[in-house]
Amino acid sequence: MIFSNRAEAGQALAWRLGSYADRDDVVVLAVPRGGVPVGFEIAQVLHAPLDIFLLRKLGVPGHPEFAFGAIASGGVRVLDRQTLRSLRISQADVVAVMAREQQELKRRELAYRGNEPRLSVVGKTAIVVDDGVATGASMLAGIHALRELHPAKIVIAVPVAAPAAYLRLANEVDQIVCVAVPEDFRAVGQFYDDFTQIEDEEVIRLLEKNRSSLVSRAA
Repeated sequence: MIFSNRAEAGQALAWRLGSYADRDDVVVLAVPRGGVPVGFEIAQVLHAPLDIFLLRKLGVPGHPEFAFGAIASGGVRVLDRQTLRSLRISQADVVAVMAREQQELKRRELAYRGNEPRLSVVGKTAIVVDDGVATGASMLAGIHALRELHPAKIVIAVPVAAPAAYLRLANEVDQIVCVAVPEDFRAVGQFYDDFTQIEDEEVIRLLEKNRSSLVSRAA
């Protein structure tokens, strides 16, 4: 399974989420930055509001692509104790990485939302979207944060996931929708022809475009 780009991946997910279309109790929460183009396509098909859902991976010093945990909005953190022990990562390193990522999380929230209020998920179905899941650590932090906001239902929607991560997350949410769970999973980018990094400006543009389209439909 190879997606041309994140937009095509979002379209592939959208038709699998058709039961959530045209409902006023559904919100789409996309993980910046890569999850936003995916989430935008889903939100457009479902005619649902789109918001960002901020997560930050806590990368191992010297190997930032390998996570030892994650943080999410609301002060939630998830640490992989086994990884911390096996790699002998010091408490000082943990604190330093967390402080840096917390600062970036706050920066992105201000940059992406500006003065726009955060979408309320109280009593609603929250569809959490990313462009793929490798370990599930970041998404797990997000689930824990989201529960504190009291949604009625949490749905994870991702184009591709590693088998272990899929099972890990499936046990934590009401529903997980995934196009492919390949056994030969090595990295999310492996399953995209175009996996170009998404810039902040594109995130802002898609959020504004979603808001405009909802206003037009309501007019």
